[in-house]
Amino acid sequence: MRAAVVARYGPPEVVSVVDAPDPVAGKGQVLVRVRATTLNSGDARIRGCRFPRGFALPGRLALGIRGPRRAVLGGVYSGVVEAVGPGVDDVAVGDEVCGMTGAGMGAHAELVAVRADRMTPKPAGVDHEQAAAILFGGKTARHFLRDRLAPGRRVLVNGASGAVGSAAVQVAHLAGAHVTGVCSARNAELVRSLGADEVVDHASTPVLELATTYDVVLDTVGNLDRHSGLRLLSADGVLLLVAGSLADTVLARGRVRAGVSSEDPADFAWLLERLAAGELRAVVDRTLPLSDIVEAHRVVDSGRKVGNLVITP
Repeated sequence: MRAAVVARYGPPEVVSVVDAPDPVAGKGQVLVRVRATTLNSGDARIRGCRFPRGFALPGRLALGIRGPRRAVLGGVYSGVVEAVGPGVDDVAVGDEVCGMTGAGMGAHAELVAVRADRMTPKPAGVDHEQAAAILFGGKTARHFLRDRLAPGRRVLVNGASGAVGSAAVQVAHLAGAHVTGVCSARNAELVRSLGADEVVDHASTPVLELATTYDVVLDTVGNLDRHSGLRLLSADGVLLLVAGSLADTVLARGRVRAGVSSEDPADFAWLLERLAAGELRAVVDRTLPLSDIVEAHRVVDSGRKVGNLVITP
């Protein structure tokens, strides 16, 4: 198979597309031919060894000292089942499925072996590009916003045009919340179209200078922390740090929440159902072939990616 391999940490040019051995579906796994995956900020951070503050050493210890131990990145896939491993009875060759690969990564390739119990069927009315694009940002938004939304609640999404932010605006809007999105002026109309009631241009009004307080503040950018973000909260508001530092992640408590979001197939199914019903929209910056993976990394590194960047192996 063809796969994008990161042999060492570095700039986008360290990624190369090579011929690699086909993975094999082990016990409880299926082999999926990847029709679409995504390249997100997490992939770019791993490739460049750029982690949130405090995570540099733990990140290298967990992922690899000089380069990622798992050289094929990519945590999202949508594709077709090619083979079924032992112990899998409810999935058949030819089924269209999607999901996330967790710490195993490996989706930036033509084939990936995944756990059968961690994926979900792809609805017929949703194409592979849409399915892949909704999963990363959608599951993160749903994880952090779960049980914190209600009609009329004031929600601030900082970084509203990114993969997580664009999904968070929609999830909050669906719940009847009053949504304010912070993004660049060039993305203001997009964020409004996703359901934001108000849009703030971060260049003219830095997020910490906002005079309004909010019931929920979700930060996907990393320019708020467990101290500074509190000034934006209402009396019973909660601060959700998607891109928190190590200290914020460890010390988050009370009105501050941080940490890694779960990869629950039930959330995948919920997102795909909303997508098929037209209640959610998969925001795609562009779609590139696997052969253009270096350019895809450059786009993410630029900080100007809107929504999701889809890769088609």
